[in-house]
Amino acid sequence: MLEFLGRFHPVLVHLPIGILLIALLMQYLSTKEKYAGLSEAVTISLLIGMLSAFASCITGYLLSLSGEYDRSAISWHMWMGFGVAIVSALLYVRRINNRRDKIYKIMSGALVLLIIITGHLGGNLTHGADYLTSALEGKADAKFKRKPIPDVQQAMAYNDLVQPILAEKCFSCHGPTKQKGKLRMDQQELLMKGGKDGVVIKPGNTDESEIIKRVLLPREDEHHMSPKEKPQLTQKEITVIKWWIGNGAPFDKKVNQLPQADSIKPVLLSFQNAEGGSSEEGSATIADKDIPAEQVTKADEKTIDALRKAGAIVIPVAQNSNYLQVNFLNDTVITPEKLQLIVQLKKQLVSLKLSNTNTNDAALDAIAQCTSLIKLFLDHTLITDKDLSKLNNLSKLRYLNLVGTAVTANGIKPLAQLKQLKRIYLYQTKVDKTLWAELQKQFPSAKLDSGGYIVPSFPSDTSLVQRPIVQ
Repeated sequence: MLEFLGRFHPVLVHLPIGILLIALLMQYLSTKEKYAGLSEAVTISLLIGMLSAFASCITGYLLSLSGEYDRSAISWHMWMGFGVAIVSALLYVRRINNRRDKIYKIMSGALVLLIIITGHLGGNLTHGADYLTSALEGKADAKFKRKPIPDVQQAMAYNDLVQPILAEKCFSCHGPTKQKGKLRMDQQELLMKGGKDGVVIKPGNTDESEIIKRVLLPREDEHHMSPKEKPQLTQKEITVIKWWIGNGAPFDKKVNQLPQADSIKPVLLSFQNAEGGSSEEGSATIADKDIPAEQVTKADEKTIDALRKAGAIVIPVAQNSNYLQVNFLNDTVITPEKLQLIVQLKKQLVSLKLSNTNTNDAALDAIAQCTSLIKLFLDHTLITDKDLSKLNNLSKLRYLNLVGTAVTANGIKPLAQLKQLKRIYLYQTKVDKTLWAELQKQFPSAKLDSGGYIVPSFPSDTSLVQRPIVQ
């Protein structure tokens, strides 16, 4: 019953804020001859505001007993709230006794200040400590922006995949300021500790893990997570969490260190270099603006099945789209037969990833036929300058990754004919640094990435990435 009464606090807490501020405004106006008639309204407004302030304090205290809020964060809000109630009571007593002296005026100013501070601290409890300042810093919309994942197989399973999902969908109720059900999920040890109903994650046992049970409940169920009025976990996100828990819920393992069934591979790939699942930069995943506007017929299913049996991952670039991306993530040997299968998808293929394979110059004849390509990954392959100019046939190409190859500036220059090209990655190539400025002039609308970023360590999870200066 006490917890039930405490939950009226969010309803009642706005009453003293509005009523007392209006009372103080009318009090100021009543000093003017034109508004002298407001004097009586001030007295009754102070009375109602005072009573609602005490009601808010009582319900707020009862709500704090639920254990859903961090004690250190709630303490200042609670005592400032009591201060509002007490000062408003003293102000009312002095007013009905006609003691409107200097002390009365000081107390009026103090009441305004207390209301502002209490309201601000209450907002911090609900929305986070940086809720107000983040808007001034231009970070409000990026609060839960996920970090890019250049290579999902090298990503940390928890830190890079699972934790961002929990941060976006769960931390508002189970984070540093609020712990609904006494469950806090923003720290690893507290996540595994669970809440008042016990542990929520049982490593290796997906079906018995409470977190999975809750997200799979009907949305209308009161125990469903997330609450029905808040953003819901997508099927892809649920699949990743289940996969992580099923593999023992490790916090220190990379994705490629965990078993992966064929069904989970395309799901993991969809997170690659993603902000919630898609990003333009450096990924086999295609952003919406990179999907061709024109329609294309559906690819031959037999060809797709043959490629998958040959070790490739073939998935659509978006829902309700016939355009495809092909990734040889788990196969390092590219045979002529596989290249011919790729060519058969040339109308639908917009992203081809041949990274870390035996792809050589001979493969460029087949690749050059895939004229719908927007992204091409040839990093850490045997590609050289010899036939690189054949890529000029790819008029729609926007992204080219040649990291870790033997290409030089002479091989790159002929590609300046590709007017749509926006990014060329050339880290660990044989491009002479002294020719870098000249090469950049050849590609005025493209960004040439030299790699070798300087990434200093910080105590937080945010790092500042700086592009090195090429002399």
